Amino acid sequence: MITSVPRADHEVRCAPTAPGRPIAHWQGLVRTSPLTRHTELVAWLKAEHGLGHGHATAPVAHTLAEKE
Repeated sequence: MITSVPRADHEVRCAPTAPGRPIAHWQGLVRTSPLTRHTELVAWLKAEHGLGHGHATAPVAHTLAEKE
């Protein structure tokens, strides 16, 4: 039986660490950021912390999904 995995959970499992830091580090930054929109947070992580798109998307998606 095939089960559906929420996208945010899948992204987190596929990217357990971003460059040099555990994903929990990036999630902490997302939680404390004054930004609230997915695209803004991803752009911020990419611009300010040098993450690639996938590594920026995973912690943002997972952290924002926690709020739902």
